[in-house]
Amino acid sequence: MSTMSPRMGLDALPLLGKGLLLGWSIAWPPGPINSEMIRRGLSRGFWPAYAVSLGACSGDFLWALAVTLGAGALARVRALELALSAISFTLLLVLAAIFIRSAVHGWRALRSGATAPTPSGALSTSRGGYFLGIGMALSSPWNIAFWLAVVGQQAGASHGLAASLLLATSVVIGAATWGLFLCTAVRAGAKFASPRWEITTNILTALLMLYFAIQLARRAL
Repeated sequence: MSTMSPRMGLDALPLLGKGLLLGWSIAWPPGPINSEMIRRGLSRGFWPAYAVSLGACSGDFLWALAVTLGAGALARVRALELALSAISFTLLLVLAAIFIRSAVHGWRALRSGATAPTPSGALSTSRGGYFLGIGMALSSPWNIAFWLAVVGQQAGASHGLAASLLLATSVVIGAATWGLFLCTAVRAGAKFASPRWEITTNILTALLMLYFAIQLARRAL
């Protein structure tokens, strides 16, 4: 017999949608992982490129699992729950600022006509791409900040450990969906990573981070 109540099932639907939107939004701005997928897609094929995405998603899930388990323990104490929410609010603002700064840099590069250097690859096989993706995700300096912010939102909303895990899983699925779309489009001949694409995606992602920061502040107040 299922232990999920009808109310929990209803609450899970918007949480799932939020996670998929977040996963897509954090995955689509240009960066080392997307650049490596595009490079491999053009030179090696679909699977060597998508293996990088799957590896990055695996690394993201490891971060999400570690942060979620820690946040689940902290959220049982009201004072720590409020502290985690405050940290999450600050980190969301920091992430928004990072994406805005990237958009400004992209705009300046577009006006000056500068081109970004092509990142170098590692192993060219699908297995090599997978482990490269894990390494990129685990070593990313802002991944821990993002997961603390996202999971902290759930602590602030008092949804608990199960909801935080559902959100983390849906974020990873959303990111994997973007990777599938990107690698398929590259093989079909689409052109990505233009300066205008970089500016637009960074601005939209910054706005999404600000939106979640505002929602978190409203719940706290």
